[in-house]
Amino acid sequence: MHRLQTDLLNLVRVKLNGGDSMGYVLSDVLHVSQDAAYRRLRGETALTIFEVQKICKAFDISFDALIEQKAGNVVFGYTPLNAFDFSLESYLEGILESFQRLKSLDDPRIILTINNVHFFQLINVPQLLRFRLFFWAKTHLQVPEYQNILFKHEKVTERAFELGKNIVSTYNSIPSVEIFDPELMRGFLRQILYYYKSNMFEDPSYALFLCDRAIMFSQHLKAQADCGKKFVYGTQAPEQGNQFEMYLNETINSDAAFYYESKEKRGLYVTHNIMNYLQTTDPQYVSDTKQVLDKQLANSSLISVVNEKERNNYFFEFEKTINMFRKKIEADIEFNS
Repeated sequence: MHRLQTDLLNLVRVKLNGGDSMGYVLSDVLHVSQDAAYRRLRGETALTIFEVQKICKAFDISFDALIEQKAGNVVFGYTPLNAFDFSLESYLEGILESFQRLKSLDDPRIILTINNVHFFQLINVPQLLRFRLFFWAKTHLQVPEYQNILFKHEKVTERAFELGKNIVSTYNSIPSVEIFDPELMRGFLRQILYYYKSNMFEDPSYALFLCDRAIMFSQHLKAQADCGKKFVYGTQAPEQGNQFEMYLNETINSDAAFYYESKEKRGLYVTHNIMNYLQTTDPQYVSDTKQVLDKQLANSSLISVVNEKERNNYFFEFEKTINMFRKKIEADIEFNS
């Protein structure tokens, strides 16, 4: 029973995803005092079968699946696709909420592997972010309300702008170690070219505008790598905090992982179903992932602050790729005009 109790409470932690305290939640669900709840959390008091039933019902946990767990099985939390609202504001609200929970932990830090697009840095350039979300909804997931509209130039709403600013500010304030590879934004640029060739821009020249914004993105990312500090586009790097360690993996990052740790907990987010993510605090899985990340870091080169030559070459090649895509679109526009 002790193992089942531990597994069940770990499932609840995944469901809460760092939100309300376990003691408060368990007290509320079981109608016991917080002291009694914490005795159950520490394993000093066994859960009754009726209490197990209440917890499973409150958190939509399958008891059958619980008793079948064994080594090698991991419990992940995720947001079902039918629960998504594809507005920019709604998507950003979910990200901000997760970052605020992470920020509330004691001394948090993160390790990221960047697979094609660095979503949090992309928020510095709202036009690129808006295109990214539109492409996901219309082309990848084929959301019905997006099928008969073209992508057009629009300013992001004041609400979306404020949410983005808060996300970047919170992300910037948490020390991060980030692993990049030579494929940064290649897929994103192919998406711009694909939309241009498929006549999915209301104004075809907007594809050139997005390429120009990609150059701006590159320049801002390089400025952060130069000083080893994260900061919002258009502002100055702070003297203290906002630590940014940028590593270059010269092969390829096979996935996008978001590992976090603090004095009290560790956890992991991994991308799933294009724009969704899986989350877990399973101790063994998180520990195994951390070992892989450590090995990946050992095989990568630190290019923030140090290794100026390697850093300059990385961004030179990145911007050369952006300009290559831009020239293809520009030549086609001139040919058709």
